[in-house]
Amino acid sequence: MSLLVASVAPAAAEAPRRASDDMSIGIRLVDAPLSRRDDERAHRYIIDHVSPGEKIRRRIAVTNLSGERHRVRLYPAAAAVGKHGFAFAPGRAGNELTRWVKIEDSELVLAPDETAKVWTEITVAGDATRGEHYGVLWAEVSPDHDPTKQVRNVARAGVRLYLSIGPDGEPPSDFRIDDLTGARTADGVPVVTARVENTGGRALDLAGKLTLSNGPGGLSAGPFNVRADTLGPGGSTLARTTLHRRLPDGVWTARLTLASGLVKRETNGRITIGSRPKRGENPRMAVLTIGSLVSLAMAGLLAYAYRGRHRSH
Repeated sequence: MSLLVASVAPAAAEAPRRASDDMSIGIRLVDAPLSRRDDERAHRYIIDHVSPGEKIRRRIAVTNLSGERHRVRLYPAAAAVGKHGFAFAPGRAGNELTRWVKIEDSELVLAPDETAKVWTEITVAGDATRGEHYGVLWAEVSPDHDPTKQVRNVARAGVRLYLSIGPDGEPPSDFRIDDLTGARTADGVPVVTARVENTGGRALDLAGKLTLSNGPGGLSAGPFNVRADTLGPGGSTLARTTLHRRLPDGVWTARLTLASGLVKRETNGRITIGSRPKRGENPRMAVLTIGSLVSLAMAGLLAYAYRGRHRSH
């Protein structure tokens, strides 16, 4: 069993209550493994590596953020990591991981602003499939269904599960950043993109900063927040940062720093933010037109010089 250390989770991790919310619910992780105390992800999600047959325990805190008393149901459900990031299965659909999860109290009755802390236990099967498994622990509020209505309101919040299974040590986490590029969209918005590839054995939740320097007239800009989709082992994604449309066109030095947990990588290079083409304008024709104007101007200058030379004789 993993040794635990209490996690200091910020209140901002829970959605703030609005006056119109009568079904708001918040959930956060209370404990994280002592070995991951410096890993910010492990204080938000249940992340661990365990051997078949091993057991881990975590506490979660559930808060009724509404102004009414509610019955809250707790349950695990399946999730997956694919080309669109971390995806939740519909409803209570399960997978191999959810069969190992046991929640101490699967149903709570909470007064407004009341918080309850609940233990959840994950006992990995002896014949568990090797590799990384994904899921989510949901806290759900759903009033009794009115049979006269076709729509049923449900509110839920969850804590993600990233569980790596194997008899050996935990697979390393790593990634690579390539193809740092600048551009301007058809709407005139400057963007900076980079290709990120997961070269390790665990899923990544990437976030970081982009700074620009040595731009037109020596300008600097940033830092700008950068986020990318959850990236599974062997996968790749495009980290995309949208900048202010008033950012000047020209060549900039870009420095992109991304991190997932304790793994941090950085890349830098010269990028170009170009002006957007006019509506209906063919960029190739624009280049040809400019070249033609330059040729005509040169021809006019040569003709003028020729006439001037003949007048002087």
